[in-house]
Order: sequence, then structure tokens, then C-alpha cells
Amino acid sequence: MKRVVTFLIVVLAGISTMTAQNTPKFQFKAETIDYGDIKKGSDGTRVFEFENIGNAPLIIENVYSSCGCAVPSWTKSPIAPGGKGEIVVKYNTDIVGPIRRTISIYSNADEATKAIKIKGKVLDPDA
Repeated sequence: MKRVVTFLIVVLAGISTMTAQNTPKFQFKAETIDYGDIKKGSDGTRVFEFENIGNAPLIIENVYSSCGCAVPSWTKSPIAPGGKGEIVVKYNTDIVGPIRRTISIYSNADEATKAIKIKGKVLDPDA
């Protein structure tokens, strides 16, 4: 009985190791982008650049923002190992006040849900 249990543990450990070897993985240049203090109505577009440092194609299934005021777009085609991609976030700078938003990325990467952030402050020049 001990041999059977030991055998099963070894087999399961081997399977999980094999699975882990063939997974894509994000490596972002920066996981948070700080807009700093920006004026109302200024350009709210920022780009998160990343590389697939895994050894399988990376497929981004969807990207969501924590608010409709930040609209993401992303690389839709699979990103080969060693390949690069980007997530572009367009923040509505007509909204005055602090910026604190989370962008959630859903993919086939080793970390299936990845969070990146934007922060800063939109200033009203008339105030």
C-alpha cells in the first residue's frame, strides 16, 4: 500500500512539473503607471509594455478596468515566448480628482488574472 501511495505522489508531482514547464508568463516593464499631476482634458493614454518570458504562447482573453473612465485595449494575437505586447489604457481626464484604477488582465499565463494599476491626479486649471 505504501508503494502505491508513493507511486501516485511521484506521478502527480511529475505531471504538475510538466504542466508548469509549458506556460506563458508576463514580465511587465512597470506594473503601475503614475500619471503624476495632469491637467483636465490632457492626453490620458498610457502604455503598459510586457514580454512573454514563459515557454508557451501567451493569449490575453480579456482586459477589464475597475471603472468605465479607464478604457483598455490590448494585443489580441498570441504572443510567442520571448515576444512583446502592450496594454494601452486611455483615462478620461475630464474627470477631476485622484486617479486610482486597477486594470485586470485575464489570460492563459501562469498567473491567470494579473492586476496592473494607474494612479495620479487630474487638476482643474480653473480652480
